[in-house]
Amino acid sequence: MRRTMALWEVFVLRFEEAMERYRKRRLTADEAGELLGMSGRHFRRLLGRYDEDGAEGLRDRRLGKPSPRRAPLAELTRMQMLYRERYRDFTVKHFHEQLVERHGYKLSYTVTRLALQGAGLVAPRKRRGSPHRKKRERRPLPGMLLFQDGSTHRWINALEQDLDLVVTLDDATGAICSAILVEQEGTMSSFQGLGETIAGQGLFRALYTDRGSHYFHTPKTGGKVDKGRPTQVGRALAQLGITHIPSYSPEARGRMERAFGTLQGRLPPELRLAGVATIEAANRYLREVFVPDHNARFAVPAADVGSAFIPYAGRPLEDVLCVQESRQVGRDNCVTWKGLSLQIPPQRHRHHYVRANVRVHEYPDGRLAIFDGPSCLARFDPAGKPVDASLAA
Repeated sequence: MRRTMALWEVFVLRFEEAMERYRKRRLTADEAGELLGMSGRHFRRLLGRYDEDGAEGLRDRRLGKPSPRRAPLAELTRMQMLYRERYRDFTVKHFHEQLVERHGYKLSYTVTRLALQGAGLVAPRKRRGSPHRKKRERRPLPGMLLFQDGSTHRWINALEQDLDLVVTLDDATGAICSAILVEQEGTMSSFQGLGETIAGQGLFRALYTDRGSHYFHTPKTGGKVDKGRPTQVGRALAQLGITHIPSYSPEARGRMERAFGTLQGRLPPELRLAGVATIEAANRYLREVFVPDHNARFAVPAADVGSAFIPYAGRPLEDVLCVQESRQVGRDNCVTWKGLSLQIPPQRHRHHYVRANVRVHEYPDGRLAIFDGPSCLARFDPAGKPVDASLAA
């Protein structure tokens, strides 16, 4: 209080000194105002107030009066009630978007955030310090580099269990090419993500992943990957001509980690609000609603015009993006696969396949097939029942 009074007295003395010099024509109004940190016009305005009311006329008349731009109390109360009743698990940014889209809300994000913090509904975010790092530039064209990774989280609150969300993300734009919820991340979920991406966008140049066991063989924990022993995912990428790049630090996947932070804050409350309670319904919501909306909000334009994606042409994509293993046919023309006995039907071009080496394909949905080179000999459902016993290439 004493400091405030002292500052006020200093201002009055400085004003009176500038006023005296101005009236003796030693200073112009603009020069006097510059000495006091104000415009010449405002200095002349204060001169009139000083002549009428003395030093009290110099006080700011706005003090103690509510701002005419102050947010309406009724609207703030409505907003806070909506947050308590329906949107408690939303981030403030996500909540503000929903208010604007669904509830005819007009107030700004900052006003909303401060009102929620003032009511104790949201804790202020702590400022995070981190060492200086140089930002890695994005690739200039979509399709030059894609990320794929999984995140374990309670994505569907109604299920009361953690699930894995497998996301395939374009580096140039930050757009999500594929997002799939599965019980556990692995080879098949990677194939699903790659299949959706290639079917929707085309072939791309390179894929950047962590060193999970379904992506790479790593002889020594934390060491270099063995590129001479490709996994099923590595073999499929090589067949498609896609370069597979391993990550050796979490910081190198920073763009992917930040994307998962956004997804963890937004997807679970949206699924709750939409009444989604199954993995199948969640994947449908992801494909039809969430991913298009996410890309519209967060994807950025690529640095260059054009695209590095190219249309896929070749054998059916499902026969590349699948588990492939060689098996020797038994004396009864059957192949054993994970406890199932798969019968090879009679073929027109060969009497039998006894002791021959064939290739078994297992697809992400559990279906099976037996191949001899490029020729499909038989297809089976997940239980090993023939789908078309007469099929022969």
